[in-house]
Amino acid sequence: MNANPIVRSLVKLFTYYQSLGQKTIDQVSDEGLFDRFNEESNNISVIVKHLHGNMRSRWTDFLNSDGEKEWRDRDGEFEDTFQSRAEIQHAFSEGWTCVLDAISPLTDDDLSRVVYIRNEGHTVLEAIHRQLGHYAYHTGQIVFLGKMSLGDRWNTLSIAKNASKDYNKNKFSVDKKRQHFTDEV
Repeated sequence: MNANPIVRSLVKLFTYYQSLGQKTIDQVSDEGLFDRFNEESNNISVIVKHLHGNMRSRWTDFLNSDGEKEWRDRDGEFEDTFQSRAEIQHAFSEGWTCVLDAISPLTDDDLSRVVYIRNEGHTVLEAIHRQLGHYAYHTGQIVFLGKMSLGDRWNTLSIAKNASKDYNKNKFSVDKKRQHFTDEV
């Protein structure tokens, strides 16, 4: 594990959002992965395809080349071409592997280096935060679509509705400890 506490925390956050998306995909039926609420909305399949394209572009050769690769077809990412759960799962896994493989080995010195996205300079840390926000946004969409698709069959990924008091009671019934909020997820 990386010795840098910033990098360790970022890896945990990216892994957390990956797990929320994966737990949603695992719950949703095959048909639910492709359901659209209207012609203008994206379904889970398309959101995963977009994340995959973005992740591969941003994190391939991350420290040395622009994050918007010439080979990326961003517009094509919004065409619903996946045919199966297996394709969705493969793209989801491959994208997140690309992210985590690029971030995990970063050093203190790397965090202040400048990288480019569409010719705009960012420190590595700024670029990471930019993508963390982007992925959290789309993961939230995936979770929302999953919850809408499953209705009362949805298995919550956080504190259950009307369970906050019991959850907090359990949290405050033990001694204080230092840990990342995702350690128990």
